[in-house]
Amino acid sequence: MKIALGQINPTVGDLAGNADRMVRYAREASAAGAQLVIFPELAVCGYPPRDLVEKPSFLDRVQQELARLARETAGLPTAIVCGFARRHEGTGKTAANCAAFLQQGEVRFVQQKILLPTYDVFDEGRNFTPGDRQDVWPALGRRLAITICEDVWNDKQFWERRLYPRDPVEELVAQGADILINISCSPYHMHKRQLRRDMLAAIARRHRLPVVLVNQVGGNDQLVFDGASFVLDPEGNVRALARSFEEDLVFYDTDTNSGDLHDTFPDECEAVYQGLVLGTRDYVRKCGFERVLVGLSGGIDSSLTAVIAADAVGPENVTGIGMPGPYSSPGSIDDSRALAQSLGIRFDLIPINQPYNAFLDVLGPVFAGLPADVTEENLQARLRGVTLMALSNKFRALVLTTGNKSELAVGYCTLYGDMCGGLAVISDVPKTLVYELARVANRRRPGAIPEPVFTKAPSAELRPGQKDSDSLPEYDVLDPILKAYVEENESPESIARRLGPPLDLVRRIARLVDGNEYKRQQAAPGLRVTSKAFGIGRRFPIAQKFRE
Repeated sequence: MKIALGQINPTVGDLAGNADRMVRYAREASAAGAQLVIFPELAVCGYPPRDLVEKPSFLDRVQQELARLARETAGLPTAIVCGFARRHEGTGKTAANCAAFLQQGEVRFVQQKILLPTYDVFDEGRNFTPGDRQDVWPALGRRLAITICEDVWNDKQFWERRLYPRDPVEELVAQGADILINISCSPYHMHKRQLRRDMLAAIARRHRLPVVLVNQVGGNDQLVFDGASFVLDPEGNVRALARSFEEDLVFYDTDTNSGDLHDTFPDECEAVYQGLVLGTRDYVRKCGFERVLVGLSGGIDSSLTAVIAADAVGPENVTGIGMPGPYSSPGSIDDSRALAQSLGIRFDLIPINQPYNAFLDVLGPVFAGLPADVTEENLQARLRGVTLMALSNKFRALVLTTGNKSELAVGYCTLYGDMCGGLAVISDVPKTLVYELARVANRRRPGAIPEPVFTKAPSAELRPGQKDSDSLPEYDVLDPILKAYVEENESPESIARRLGPPLDLVRRIARLVDGNEYKRQQAAPGLRVTSKAFGIGRRFPIAQKFRE
């Protein structure tokens, strides 16, 4: 049997568009001789649909588009497996996450997802009712075990601690399955692709079955899906592989145990960069924008954001805005201009000195007798935020914020200032990784980011001679502490013992993280690339008194 892996990029809620995309891929697969084409989880409606599934009209239209997909592929000799959401009757939630087997214009079989994740970025228990059983489906001369994403993530021989008492794969194998199919929407984070492959390879070897995984690709809100669909033989060897971070159609022949092996991004830093490009492109386009704005400070963060933006939507759709203030260095302006010229993006210079002085005059009587402090620093950042948002309104361009994960973690950012914008492109990228990604950017676009940007000391330039290290430890010290505290929930005492920094320093960093939750919950949505991002995957209360 020749199987096609239809790795597509659905848009949440674009029901007709998603169905059209599957019709197109199914016809292409059929023309290449495939007997079966497989599409991702919830491919008809896009993932994650979240509370859209609470709308009866939404579920009705999903059903209509599924029926149309069946009708428009009725003349093909190729069967289809795809994911969709349908109404659920009886107790529990009103929707179910399902897989459909379509053949000759009909929905021949439906499988309901059993394991509904409610951890990290997932909240499927809020929206769906789990299935109570799964069945093998005999078709195309095979006994197909059709599973949906999480249903394969509970192998007792792979995980030290399982999350569920049931293993749907084990149950299907006991029914005589001879090929395991998993339709998936497995979001990307660093090293997730290898984990996914290792886990399914263990299942293939344990049950002596070929495994077919078809994963969604694309960006939906804060989540980036890498695709990287594959086929494993019963020994766990990769026999077919789809590209990472782009749509693809891959073929595998069960008789010859061979298939297409397409290029991916084996270097994880390259993969992160490409994930940010894809996430930015899809967020901008799927939200209906064409153009973006980036505030260029001459620093490494805004430079990296600008290069990602140029790769995502094209240089012609990116405008860099330089907003020098009283403490901006000439080099920062020069570096911003050089970056813009190298990228081929528009660059506008809008100094904030005049409005800043005007505000100081207006506030002078109220501030009389009080020393200058962070208030005056934040005023500069907020004037830049006002400037960017005015341009956004006037030219209908989305503002991309440029803050990194290290700054956001400890609150080294200004609400309604540098945090203004519609998408926080690198908000899940630690500062040390920013430098690595900037080198990736320069390999792709040689010399795009001027070398002085890499070598100058990081600074917000909001007071004379200011450096980030005045307020924070050096980033090569700070970032491992943040990773341990934020991503691994390690205690300050454990971090100090394991990594070696003074306990007082670790405790201070932990207090900064805990005390700035209110800022993070007002930040623009950011693209997730690490195992624990601020936002959808990390939910802490703002008004609370617990401290480490």
